[in-house]
Amino acid sequence: MVFPAKYPSLNATEMTEEARQTLIRVLRVAFPHERVPDGPYERTADTILTEAQNETWFRVALTQGLLSLNQLADGDFRSLDDAAALRVLRRVEGTEFFGFVRRTAVLNLYDDAEVWTELGYEGASYDKGGYLSRGFNDLDWLPDPRVEFPEGETMPEMAPGAARNPRPAVTGPQSDSTNQPGSTSSDMEEVKK
Repeated sequence: MVFPAKYPSLNATEMTEEARQTLIRVLRVAFPHERVPDGPYERTADTILTEAQNETWFRVALTQGLLSLNQLADGDFRSLDDAAALRVLRRVEGTEFFGFVRRTAVLNLYDDAEVWTELGYEGASYDKGGYLSRGFNDLDWLPDPRVEFPEGETMPEMAPGAARNPRPAVTGPQSDSTNQPGSTSSDMEEVKK
């Protein structure tokens, strides 16, 4: 349900192509991935704009946020280099605008198949029989683990008491300041009818 804003002019706010391009730049700076093409960023921006069109609160937050970015950039946020744009975004990271963009971007940008491909994620595995038979152990980028200790090296010392069998920490009634069950709270007595 869309609730009208207090000021009718805010209800009529529409997102322009300039706003869309600024939003794409925000996404590129906030979620930098060099190998990810423009498509996922554009689709995420379009999703954010659609959400803003459906909810007055988000539309107002987005409009105000984009205007603030341009003011903080002393002109056009899109023209800033990455370092300067990141500094501007850090100044607005606690705003409703940035929270809305971040929430929507995380859910949509990283749910894009093009992003999956670039990040090396193969997608869901349940429909292909699970991960065990599909590369669960293909971590070829990790070094091979040492199975045997090399001759001439001494085995590291174990921590004191590590070789002994564990024993219960509490034996008998104790006064405990936590709400965790102690050994006495789990004692069972015979239940009679």
